[in-house]
Amino acid sequence: MGNRKINWRKLPARAGVYLFKNEAGHVLYVGKSINIRERVKGHFGVRGRKSEAMILDTAIVESVPVGSELEALLLEAALIKKYLPKYNSRAKDDKHPLYIKITTREEFPKVSTSRHEDDSALTYTKSSSAYFGPFPSSGTVREVLRQIRRVFPYCSQKGIGNKGCFYSHLNLCNPCPGAIVKIEDKELRQVLKRQYRRNIRRIVMLLSGKIVKVKRGLAREMAKFSKKEKFEKAARVRDELRALEYITAPYSPTTAYLENPRLLEDLRETEIKELHQILRLHGMNINKFVSRRLEIKKPRRIECFDISHTGGASAVASMVTFINGEPEKNLYRRFRIRGGRTKDDFSMIREVIKRRLNHTSDWGEPDLIVVDGGKPQLSAARQYLKGEKSFPVIGLAKRLEEIVVPTDGGYMVLRLRSNNPALNLLQRLRDEAHRFAQNYHFKLRLKSLVAERLTKN
Repeated sequence: MGNRKINWRKLPARAGVYLFKNEAGHVLYVGKSINIRERVKGHFGVRGRKSEAMILDTAIVESVPVGSELEALLLEAALIKKYLPKYNSRAKDDKHPLYIKITTREEFPKVSTSRHEDDSALTYTKSSSAYFGPFPSSGTVREVLRQIRRVFPYCSQKGIGNKGCFYSHLNLCNPCPGAIVKIEDKELRQVLKRQYRRNIRRIVMLLSGKIVKVKRGLAREMAKFSKKEKFEKAARVRDELRALEYITAPYSPTTAYLENPRLLEDLRETEIKELHQILRLHGMNINKFVSRRLEIKKPRRIECFDISHTGGASAVASMVTFINGEPEKNLYRRFRIRGGRTKDDFSMIREVIKRRLNHTSDWGEPDLIVVDGGKPQLSAARQYLKGEKSFPVIGLAKRLEEIVVPTDGGYMVLRLRSNNPALNLLQRLRDEAHRFAQNYHFKLRLKSLVAERLTKN
């Protein structure tokens, strides 16, 4: 029996792809996992005709570790395309090979899935579309597209409507072709069209496995915008880069959860404990910031605030809430700044904090408030955090990812390692607040620009 030669204990316990081969070295099956060792081990405990036959035929198991779940998904598809393994062709729902299809000759290219009945489709390009795959299952395709769409939104509608599609409201189709074609201003329409087609080019590169190249391109683009003082554009590219870094991070709870149902809870608990410990060690005993609390509370409920505007125009603020390290979207709030053009960022923060504190009875109370910014923003936020409404507050400065903590004598700046669980929690919270504020600002700004053009005409 071939499987007697297999020692799964020597396989790496990390994300990647594994190949089952027979005595002749022919690839029988290609699989992927967030933990190669545990996944391969699981194959040898599965009963069933197909599984038992595959194990009997297997003489060698090879592994290819990668950096993230997304890379594993893409590499799995590439290896299946290359080797056409015997047992992958008998996969769950594959009546015909399953591909990701991107149209190439449309004004606004579309992303969808497709099955083909003929071998001629087993190429990456055809006359009017590009194909990527084949993928082992529809579930794999959905996961790949779900992760990519979070970074580079795209349109999946068959035709362009006369208004923004459903996914545009979820920021998964942004800018939306349906909204772009309605804009009468030719220059603005072309800008948004280029932005949409840029997203498609990035998606093609990711599906081609050029993840590092995409990251470098985004970093260069962000630096270029910053140098030209186009800070709003630089911030948008920065957010794309952060989102891409997130989905290509070494461990992804999405898949790991299937192997360890408590993994996500454990990760979040570690983040909360680490944050609580850091705040206590650096003079910010949460107990002394909140009146009539006898115990030191862990920051279970954290709220983060961010401001977004363009030269004071369409000024908005966001409040996002995490409970036990996870987004609680029914507790999200957004604010339109009153008299935005006459205020600076610090005045805007003061206004939003004051308005939020007026709702402690109906919105609930935070264990910790996080402000997107450094000492000046934190000072502005603290102006109203007094007496009965004295909640702990810290800042997260973008430039060097520094945590700014108020102390009895002023402020302390903390610089943590990039993989510190507490910093990762705060970054995730801050990025979500920024995304929520940016989306609201973009909608108001677009509406305002359209109204201005209509008025001029």
